[in-house]
Amino acid sequence: MWDLHALTRDEPVPFVVEGEVLTTDYQGSTLLGLFKTVASGSYSASRCTDFSLWLLWLWSTDSSDVLALPIFKQEESSLPPDNENKILPFQYVLCAATSPAVKLHDETLTYLNQGQSYEIRMLDNRKLGELPEINGKLVKSIFRVVFHDRRLQYTEHQQLEGWRWNRPGDRILDIDIPMSVGIIDPRANPNQLNTVEFLWDPAKRTSVFIQVHCISTEFTMRKHGGEKGVPFRVQIDTFKENENGEYTEHLHSASCQIKVFKPKGADRKQKTDREKMEKRTPHEKEKYQPSYETTILTECSPWPEITYVNNSPSPGFNSSHSSFSLGEGNGSPNHQPEPPPPVTDNLLPTTTPQEAQQWLHRNRFSTFTRLFTNFSGADLLKLTRDDVIQICGPADGIRLFNALKGRMVRPRLTIYVCQESLQLREQQQQQQNQQKHEDGDSNGTFFVYHAIYLEELTAVELTEKIAQLFSISPCQISQIYKQGPTGIHVLISDEMIQNFQEEACFILDTMKAETNDSYHIILK
Repeated sequence: MWDLHALTRDEPVPFVVEGEVLTTDYQGSTLLGLFKTVASGSYSASRCTDFSLWLLWLWSTDSSDVLALPIFKQEESSLPPDNENKILPFQYVLCAATSPAVKLHDETLTYLNQGQSYEIRMLDNRKLGELPEINGKLVKSIFRVVFHDRRLQYTEHQQLEGWRWNRPGDRILDIDIPMSVGIIDPRANPNQLNTVEFLWDPAKRTSVFIQVHCISTEFTMRKHGGEKGVPFRVQIDTFKENENGEYTEHLHSASCQIKVFKPKGADRKQKTDREKMEKRTPHEKEKYQPSYETTILTECSPWPEITYVNNSPSPGFNSSHSSFSLGEGNGSPNHQPEPPPPVTDNLLPTTTPQEAQQWLHRNRFSTFTRLFTNFSGADLLKLTRDDVIQICGPADGIRLFNALKGRMVRPRLTIYVCQESLQLREQQQQQQNQQKHEDGDSNGTFFVYHAIYLEELTAVELTEKIAQLFSISPCQISQIYKQGPTGIHVLISDEMIQNFQEEACFILDTMKAETNDSYHIILK
């Protein structure tokens, strides 16, 4: 035990530990000198068993001198500056417990099971008035599973290509879409196995469930059994929209360290670490962090080589203005433009297994890619409705079956329109009737109609569909009229469209508007 009875600040006394006199001359014969002598490493920590008791006593006598010692300066310098009070705009919480076998000042480590869905909560942490430009707008978050070790980071591309070769059709990172909440337009590029992305609204509750399909031991140098797996990092980079509508302006990045085990292996590892900690002495336990129920992702630098998943353009009308040419007064387009080709993504019998995997990702069936790893297009198309429901469950099974069969949703209303003028149509009809009467054959001119499918049954939707047919902007159509009794022009309204007969036929005629360069469309 320490002999503290004779210790004073001004008188030299023997320094006694466990009955042994260690020194009587400790740098100036003051307690501060005694502390410097011990801190310099002249005596081992094992011999100073009650050093903490003496330190508390010394602290009460002159704490300012003690804080000036080099060992305390070194600890203070290792703390990140200004991070304790900094409030980040977003916070990401991985709902998985941290390991209890991590030392105090080390980064947390979280164990995950391969293929298991883990929730990450996306929290808006902004102060009032902070980042007002994203209020009411969506942001994009890109999730990555990357290597923690710098050695593997340098060879990441080769490592991932090797993994792809050994696990064809599999992904490293997936989103469990049915369990996720608040995510919009989730995407997984088939060429980026370790990356997924989605849009979300910070003002609404958002939770994304991720699945990691690789295990840490797949990337170890030697595989003889019992080796330690390499740690990964889950990193989230969040971006806001720029003036061009692209999500490239960085807002926040955070990450955490993980290790991935085979199914249920993470639970066994967590239990083993907990049992090891219970066997340690209380003094040893103080050197380790407690296990937390959730893992807070800590702020980090954005991923240096960010490759965005290309957003495929959604089908829409062509806004080319040059293809719409009208004569003065009543008339029709001087040519008949081809309607835009339908956007289809049907699976073909000739589709290879790799192309089938890409088709599943594009159609939001990423969670089933592993089940259909070796299925070609022909294999998938042979599945019956009951087969797909048994494999994927009722909800996703019906959706997948309809997608395989290329079944489209039946529109609420279908109408047919012809772009010929009424005068030309009557003239050609008379010629056709005359030819039919003379020859007894009907080889006259036939008229081409185009189908317009309406879902919302509104005048705005009809305007857009006609503009798409004419390859013009909807702004160039001023009004749409329907020719009524005695040739009157009745303004088209939502209620009138809702009372159209199914598969009604109309002749489209045009009339130049009086005030600007737009046109009126007349349905006859």
